[in-house]
Amino acid sequence: MNKELVIVFVKNIKLGKVKTRLAKTIGNQGAFEVYSELVKVTEKATTNLVADKRIYFSDAVVDTKWKNDYKAVQEGIDLGERMKNAFNKGFADGYERIVLIGSDLPDITAEHINQGLKALKDSAGVFGPAEDGGYYLIGLSKMHDFVFNNKPWSQTSLLEETLKELKVNHLAFTTLETLNDIDTFEDLETSHFYQSNLELQEKIKQLHD
Repeated sequence: MNKELVIVFVKNIKLGKVKTRLAKTIGNQGAFEVYSELVKVTEKATTNLVADKRIYFSDAVVDTKWKNDYKAVQEGIDLGERMKNAFNKGFADGYERIVLIGSDLPDITAEHINQGLKALKDSAGVFGPAEDGGYYLIGLSKMHDFVFNNKPWSQTSLLEETLKELKVNHLAFTTLETLNDIDTFEDLETSHFYQSNLELQEKIKQLHD
């Protein structure tokens, strides 16, 4: 059995339900188009991984995405509980190194994911810091529920507080390269992802003409 697992959390691509902060600037349709492209980036980054994959959707399984991979719906009342449940199931099923990523990162690559899995051979945890103070990747080599309990989700202190708790529990961790996700129009405009995607630029422009 493969001992490594990659979990992908993906929001169902619904108008008015994705990238809501971004939608305040470019509208629901614009945010929908951006998130659709970000999911494609995530699909590409996870296509050729050696590790097993499990794709967890926010509301309902979409068969056209990640066609040959295990798919399920996230379970839990908040992000922490949903991630905790996914990790618990992975460890219960025999995986020894588990990494979880979101699906809204313009610069995520297979290399980031593989670095995370590799780090877990020597560390209890691994984190990919996001520029907003959160993290785009989390990995564990053993289950530690406290990592997911009572955390300031979507706050700038999320990663700092999580790492502080790991230190208190004397658990070694690794951090990867810091990446930026797309939350605002400024994030979008300055990203290579957007600057190199002429088709997406045209769609956004047409929505605002």
